[in-house]
Amino acid sequence: MTSRSPTVYSIVKARSQQIVALSLLSLMLVKVWVIPLLYLDFEIRRDYIVANLCENRTRPQLNCNGQCFLAKKLAAVQEQQEKEAAQNYVIKLIDAPAQLLAFYQLSTPIHRIKTIIKTGFIYSSLFIIGDVASDIFHPPIIA
Repeated sequence: MTSRSPTVYSIVKARSQQIVALSLLSLMLVKVWVIPLLYLDFEIRRDYIVANLCENRTRPQLNCNGQCFLAKKLAAVQEQQEKEAAQNYVIKLIDAPAQLLAFYQLSTPIHRIKTIIKTGFIYSSLFIIGDVASDIFHPPIIA
């Protein structure tokens, strides 16, 4: 009766997968928790912000209490998130036709690839994906 102990490679591989997973999780959490952490930072450093960073510190009758500083930081974070969303949208728009073409090329059957190689061109339009549709949409097979 022999018991197989884990090899060094499997231990290192498992540990590296855990590290990668935890680092990706922490990056996602930082992205999600930006605004709540900004509020927490404001509450912790409120006295310093009111005394040194508030735009209305010379006019105490406004009772700003650092709200102007918080509003400015929140607006900057919101603007940055909108800019990132716009960039991601543009990237998706640019990348979508390339992904469609790659999908069509990967879904082309072998006999069509041989025909393309022989003749040098495709007889059907690139925008009609009939072979894929016929593989997916068909009557149920009754056994």
